[in-house]
Amino acid sequence: MATTTIAMHMLGKLPVRTDVRTLALARYVDRAKLPAPPDDLDETTHVEDWPMYGNDRIGDCTIAAAAHMIEAWTAAGHGRAVEVTEASVLGAFDRVKLVDPATGEEGAVVLDVLRMWRKTGIDRHRIGAFARLPVHDHELLRTAAWLFGGLYLGLQLPISAQRQATWDWTGSLSGPAMPGSWGGHAVDVVRYGPTSLTVVTWGRLQEMTWSFSDRYVDEAYCILSPDFLLGDQAPNGFDLEALKADLALVTA
Repeated sequence: MATTTIAMHMLGKLPVRTDVRTLALARYVDRAKLPAPPDDLDETTHVEDWPMYGNDRIGDCTIAAAAHMIEAWTAAGHGRAVEVTEASVLGAFDRVKLVDPATGEEGAVVLDVLRMWRKTGIDRHRIGAFARLPVHDHELLRTAAWLFGGLYLGLQLPISAQRQATWDWTGSLSGPAMPGSWGGHAVDVVRYGPTSLTVVTWGRLQEMTWSFSDRYVDEAYCILSPDFLLGDQAPNGFDLEALKADLALVTA
């Protein structure tokens, strides 16, 4: 297996926080009407650089992943990537950061980031809504990535991934392969194929296998953003009006 040496990079995703009010994508899709997702997807066109956003020195991966999504969305929608400033990323992180009681390091809860992103925005970019996805449903994950321009994932990374060029499951879930033995991390899915997904992390693209995703992804969201979707236009088979109505009932 090919290996790589990971420089000192920070993580920063705190444990999953659940909330019964969080909308689930499966409620708003009619699989009989949804078009089949393509076998391959690539949202990296027109993106020349993925900034580190300070994630080599602080645990702001949750905000860095959001900024990378904005970059990919604007590149796909306008043919030119809009790069969020590092100052804006750090400012947004200051609004949601907590101290991890297990490590004493700063990080953030994904749900807090998504709520802040919807309410106040990141560098003037606000999202319309977010919806939870089942982490093992490959078809729905691919469909959501295609319809909404990527996925926002949380992982419990194993130490075994530190020297892997492609993050892959080793066949074990103990020792260095134990979920979370390295720490919690947040990433943006920008590409997928039959055997793997590609995410943005630490200023670069990182491939991981679907097998790795099945063992280490612990939360997944699709995000409705005006940076990618045009106005109130809904993809075929997606009930945007129902989602809006339900969203109005949620006080988050």
